Amino acid sequence: MTEEKKAIVRDLGFGGLMHIPPLRVDHQLLRELANNFKLVENRLKTGYGSFQITKKKNIGHALGINATGDLFPEKVDYKKLSDDDKIIYRRFQGKTLKSLTDEMMEIGVGNEEERLMFKRIFILYIQMVFLLPTTINKISPVHMAPIFKMDGISERNWGGMF
Repeated sequence: MTEEKKAIVRDLGFGGLMHIPPLRVDHQLLRELANNFKLVENRLKTGYGSFQITKKKNIGHALGINATGDLFPEKVDYKKLSDDDKIIYRRFQGKTLKSLTDEMMEIGVGNEEERLMFKRIFILYIQMVFLLPTTINKISPVHMAPIFKMDGISERNWGGMF
């Protein structure tokens, strides 16, 4: 990513994610962690004790993202979008992660319109890859809500996506 794009990512409040190295964790260890995590209690139970996992304290701080405040809507109601927003929705509807990645790397950021589109692409990308992955490799309506609320996006509750 160019330095200009990295600055935009930092302005969005996701600068901390750029410092997370790729995970290379043995599949057996991941399976053991998943089996010992009690979702209802938000607790990881191990042979050494039990650890409470909270969005605000653990996830938000570890990732350097806001985990408090207003949540995003669960998904976008297409019928309630403005005509301009419907065009944006259709632009991303059904795109794959690969096409989104390619577009994120290729788009320029020379003017305000391009910068806003880069922000939208990045928000979709970071959800699909990290914050809200799904079993389907295409953009889902649940990924779309944040791209229509770009004002104050860094103050929104990203921890609520977990």
